[in-house]
Formats: sequence, C-alpha cells, structure tokens
Amino acid sequence: MIGYSIFDLTEITEAELEGAGDPCIIEHLLIDSRKLTFPVSTLFIAFTSPSRDGHRYISYLYEQGVRNFLVSEVPDLDAYPLATFLKVKNSLSALQAIATYHREKFSYPVLGITGSNGKTIVKEWIHHLLQGIKNTVRSPRSFNSQLGVPLSVWQMNDENDLAIFEAGISQAGEMEKLASIIQPTIGLITNIGDAHAEGFSDISEKLHEKLRLFDGVRALVYCKDHERIDEAIGTKFAASSVKLCHWGSSDSCFVQLKNVVSEAKHTRCNVRVKNKEHQFLIPYLDSIALENAMHAFTFIAALDLEELIMDQFLSLPPLQMRLEVKKGINDCLIINDAYNADLTGMISALNFMGLQSPSQSRVAILSDVSGVSMQMEQAYVQIASHLRLHHVKRLFAIGTQFNQYKNFFSDIEEAHFYGSAEDLIQGLRQAHFSDELILIKGQRSFSFEQLVKLFETQSHQTRLEVDLAAIAHNLRQYKSSLPPETQLMVMVKAFSYGAGSFEIAHLLQYHGVEQMAVAYVDEGVELRNMNIHMPIMVMNTESKSFLQTIDHHLEPELYSLDIIEKLHQFLDEQGIRFYPVHLKLDTGMHRLGLDENDLTLFIERYAPSSRFRVKTVFTHLIAAENPKHDSFTQTQLDRFDQMCAVLQSGLGYVFVRHAANTAAISRHPSSIYEMVRLGIGLYGIDTGGIKKDLIEAVQFKTTVAQLKWVKAGETVGYGRHFILEKDTYVATIRAGYADGLPRSLGNGHGKVMIRQQLFPIIGNICMDMTMVDVSSCSSIQVDDEVILFGKGLSLVDVARDAQTIPYEIMTGISQRVPRIYLSD
Repeated sequence: MIGYSIFDLTEITEAELEGAGDPCIIEHLLIDSRKLTFPVSTLFIAFTSPSRDGHRYISYLYEQGVRNFLVSEVPDLDAYPLATFLKVKNSLSALQAIATYHREKFSYPVLGITGSNGKTIVKEWIHHLLQGIKNTVRSPRSFNSQLGVPLSVWQMNDENDLAIFEAGISQAGEMEKLASIIQPTIGLITNIGDAHAEGFSDISEKLHEKLRLFDGVRALVYCKDHERIDEAIGTKFAASSVKLCHWGSSDSCFVQLKNVVSEAKHTRCNVRVKNKEHQFLIPYLDSIALENAMHAFTFIAALDLEELIMDQFLSLPPLQMRLEVKKGINDCLIINDAYNADLTGMISALNFMGLQSPSQSRVAILSDVSGVSMQMEQAYVQIASHLRLHHVKRLFAIGTQFNQYKNFFSDIEEAHFYGSAEDLIQGLRQAHFSDELILIKGQRSFSFEQLVKLFETQSHQTRLEVDLAAIAHNLRQYKSSLPPETQLMVMVKAFSYGAGSFEIAHLLQYHGVEQMAVAYVDEGVELRNMNIHMPIMVMNTESKSFLQTIDHHLEPELYSLDIIEKLHQFLDEQGIRFYPVHLKLDTGMHRLGLDENDLTLFIERYAPSSRFRVKTVFTHLIAAENPKHDSFTQTQLDRFDQMCAVLQSGLGYVFVRHAANTAAISRHPSSIYEMVRLGIGLYGIDTGGIKKDLIEAVQFKTTVAQLKWVKAGETVGYGRHFILEKDTYVATIRAGYADGLPRSLGNGHGKVMIRQQLFPIIGNICMDMTMVDVSSCSSIQVDDEVILFGKGLSLVDVARDAQTIPYEIMTGISQRVPRIYLSD
C-alpha cells in the first residue's frame, strides 16, 4: 500500500494546514463515514452537496479515531485537539489532484474506456478474460464520474500490471479533467449514442468531447463499422503515431470479424487477427453482447495475449452486475452479489450489508478474493475487520486463501471453511437459516450462482425490480431544481407506492431528505422499528393511535377541529408540551382539511396552548398537472397564502409551508414555498410532463411459461372474447390480475416486451396467466424474460393503455410479487 504524509497531501492539494494533530501516513481516502475501517491511516474528505454536508460527520469520525480531515470549512479546533485539517477551496478538485499525483507513480499500461453504453461490461469482461494472466486494478462497478474516477485511480498499486478505468461524461468540458487523472496509455471507445445527450449541442460535439480522453494514448481500440466514430478518429489521429486497433467486417481491420453463427445458447465468432484465424464462443445471442465481446477481444489482441484467452469467452459473466436484495427462504433476506470477488467489491458488499435490516442476524458466504497475491495477508485482515464491523455472526468461506488465514476469523461466533464447492454446498444444506440477512459474495468459479438458488424462494417467477441508483438519481434531479433552502418531504405511504417501505426510506434517510410521510401510524411504526429515525408525518391521524404516534415520535397531520381537540386533550393528559404537528388546509380538494371558517376557532382555542406546535401548514393541489386547470391551481395558492397569513398572525410564530406535489414542482414555481412533497416523481414518473432527466426506477417482470401455435378461428382466454384471425404463435406468461396486471389491458389493449420487442396481449387476462401474440418472433423460448412495464415499456404508456394512472398501476402490484432491490 502506497502512502503519503499529511505534508505531502498539503502540498499536492495546495491546502492550508490547521490543527495540532500528529503527522501520519495516509493510506486510505474516505468519503462515506459508514465505511470506516482504518481510522489512523485515513483521510476523510468532506464533500458538500444539495443532499448532504460531509462536515456533519467530522465529530462522529473523530470519536472513531480519525485524525485527518480534508475540508472546505474548518470546525472549532478546540473541539478536535488531536486532529489535523487540510482546508481547501474545493474538496472535489483536491481529491482529483491527489489522484492525479498518485497516477503518475505508475508506468504499467492503463486502459481508458469511454462511450455511450457498454463501458462497465467491457471493463469487467476484460478483467474476467485476463484473470491469471494480468493483475488488473479497475473502476469499482461504474465509478466513471468526476468523483468516481479519482477514487478508482487511488486503488493503483505496485502489485498491479494493468489498470482499466471508465470515463463517463454528461456535458462538454468534463473529459479534460478525467483524462488528466487517468492518463491512459491505451484507449477504447465502445459506441456513441443518445445517453446523456442533453449536455451537448449535437452528437458530433459529444463524440469530440469523448475522444479527448485519448489525446496521449499509444493505441486506440474501436469498431470501424461505426462510421461516425471511424471518421472522427481518422481525422483526429491522421498525423499521429497512435496505433489504431479497430475491429469490424472489413479485411483492413486490425481484427476482422469474418463470421457470426447464432446457435442454441451461444454465438460462435470467427475472427482473423495478424493473418491468423481464431474461433471463440460467447454464451449470449444478442448483438450488444457480441459488440462488447469484440471490444474485449480486440483490446487483448492489442496486448498480443489473444492466444491465451480463447477458452475463457464461453464463461463470460452475465450483463447484470448490480447486487440484488430479495426475499429468501424462511423469512431470510438475501443479498446476491455472486459476480466476482475482488477486495474492493468484497468490502463494498459488506458495507452494503451493514446498511440493511438491522434487526436480522447476519450471515456471510464468501469465496477467496482475487487480485491480492502480493498483499494477501493485509486483504484478509481487512475482510475480518469488516465482518466484525457489521456484526456478522456466521461465516461460510471457501478457498485456499480463507483456509490459510482462518485464524483471522476466530472471533466470528460460527465460522466454517471449505476447500471445494461441493463441500460448501453440502455444508449449507446441513445448516439451518431462518430470519437472517445473508450476503452471498464470491467468484463464479466457486459455483456461487448455484448457491443463490439454495436460498431463493422458488414459488413465483414474477417480480418487481426497484433500481435504488435510479431513485437516488431522480431525487438529485428534483433537489437540484429547487432553491437550496427548500426542504423536501417524500411520500413513502402505501408501501412507497408499491416499491417497498424500508428500502426506500433508508435511501431517503441516507440522502438527507428532511421529512417523510406515511398514510397510517402502522407504516410509521414499522419504519421506526427498522431504524429510520428521521421525521415522519402520519397523514391519516386517528385518535386510537395517539399513544403509538407519541411513543414512536411520529408527527400527526391535523385536518379537522375534532381530531385537533382529541389530540390536544390526549397531550394534556400525558403532560406533553410543544409536540410537532402538521396542519392541513382545504383550498379546493374538499376531502380533508380546515377551511377559512375553521381557522378563527382554531386560533381562539389552540394558539394560546403549549401542548403542540404547528411545524408545517400545507394544502393539496388537485390539478397541478393539467394546464387546463392552471387558473384554479393559482386560485388554490391564493387561498393558501391568505389562510397562512391568518394563521401566522394568530399563532405568532413561523411555520413551514408546503403545497407543491410532484407535478407542481415542475409546473408551478410559485407553489414551492419552504417545502415540497415528492411522490411518484421519485420513481421517474413526472406527472407534470416537463422533467425529461428522470429514470424510471421500477420494472415489473415475469417469464414465458409455454409457447404454442394456435390455428385461425380458435379463441384465446376466458369468455371466448378474442378470436384469432390467423394462425398465431401464443406465449403464455406467468403473471395475471392477481399480480397486479390490470384486466383492462387484455384483448389487444396492452402490450408486453420480450427480447426488446413489443407484443400485444390477447384474450382476457387471467388471475395468474396472460396470453401474448408473439408470431413475429419465432426465436422466443420458454423462461425468456417478459417486461410488463419498465425499460422500453414505460409505466406511463401502460397506464394510458389501461385507462388509468401510474399511481394505480404501481400501488396495485400484489404483495405476493417479490420486490428485488438493485444497487450499484
């Protein structure tokens, strides 16, 4: 591990050094306080963003033993007598300077990858193909941003002999900084497309910006058949000595793709490189996987190593690289990260485990880590430390390394070590698992994909996938569009619109949302039991639930004089003062809320009281999404302003106002006030129809159960409502109205997506099954994935076809459908 003195880092970052701490060597950079492992040798970098301020965690980290901090604001030095602070103008620029300095210490090849799509999978496939040949260091998952790249480069070490880093940009001017940090010796561009196109005037500007990564490379890998890329590279490097390692169909290519044959479950590729022909198989049939594999092959051929990796292509890992959280057997919760097991990924997975379900006992099923041959002992010291940090009680480990260092894990309550996959599987089958949180993290070579199946509940192949990274992205998009001082209340009622309460609430808590709202007290109590400690408003306040509300520090919405009087009396009986409440005003919805006539009585009776204090006052805009009713929306806001003025005068203290829902945030800036309420927009659905930078975060999926040809004139489904006009290839899929698929989508009104194609639903939708016309695609097979809504088939479009709204579709997904949480 290469380290730097605090004085080195002061000079590198041009920081002002403050504090009286003892000088030490920094070996670890930390930006997330939850991932602390080695406090003495750690430099904590405090970032400030719209969602959170890293300076808030200095006190906690100081208590944990951290003594070195890089900050933009120095706290009271008297409170931290043993700490050293590096004060900089911009923490991100300082981190990038450190990474740039660190990168220049190494002379081995560095591959820089950019492109619109496929960067991460190409990187991971190259790493997979070169295992045992090269000791690679690479970007963790998709760390390719202005923050992710320096954290990736910081991992470079003397034991490596190849580095692979991604570079992703979303606007002009970003690549120059990333290029100076990565300093690639070899470049690879995957493709150019529409991803993040909004940050550029046109696709040519976007391509030109991406190619800036390669200004100093010796060789460049790309597909010559991408004409736009080939032309741009030809122009940019016409007079340079850069070796162009292109692949494509032309015999002038460095690697010629001569023939591609799709077989039952794989694709056979015949290529020519350096006047020699090769053949390899990839376990995929789609063109995207073929392109990714050819990028990987061409890069390896550029290193003259292609002869060594031909047999490895058939074991290329699947495209899905995000870890999954899903329900398992016997009320267990499974974290499936059975993809690879380098040290960075192992520690990242253990840290992720530490954030989940605090009430469950923890189990880790791990394999030997890869890429640590020169620092193996230190790697297992770190793993043992993280197991202790996250209170893992049972460990099942496989591999010669774990067996060599098993004494490091002696303080685990129950630790088992195995030499073969068969022994591990047998050991797991003999063990009993119930109501536990189980992390499965290991290399595919140890059959870890098979281990996952031991713990999965097999009863239902239909599932709802929730992309936590997309939700975080959407949250940032909304926060960035608001004034910095505006608070955010996020609705997690109705099981977070069907997406799952705890997982969403935990993400919101981490990102510093000021307030959550649930429908009923029971929902709030459940979140409190799951260690959600942020303020929670209960919208449907009931007198019988007052005790639970107070005991769990929940904040009631008050919507009528009757419920206000009952709460006031309860608080008086309990001797409670200044309890926070939220007052709802009726400005036109006429469902719940105080009207103008109620305000005088409210002020007369309760303004003098100290039993509760009005924390927020709000109203509900009933048609904020519809331009036709904009004048009425303004009428509601005018009424709200008038009523708030009356309350302000009567109460004599300041409260927070909020009126804007998801649609109003986008369409009615005058409704912002001091707080807004975000609902379905969190999941990428902007009911205002204005925000275009959101990602739909939820996908409803199932699989094909059966395929058959049915003759013309026959009927499909209950009631004989759908008569086939021609011979039809019918796919029966494993989802119906009991899962939440609306019956109104039947008989040609709705569609599903299979293999990136849309197919019409035919016949009535059944309780557990649905029939689809797939005549236009004879290659569909049983167990193929079916998207009911999600990527390529928007929830908005499905709701329109069902003649309803996205809210109803999402909240209607049955509880029998497992929720699977994906996280980068």
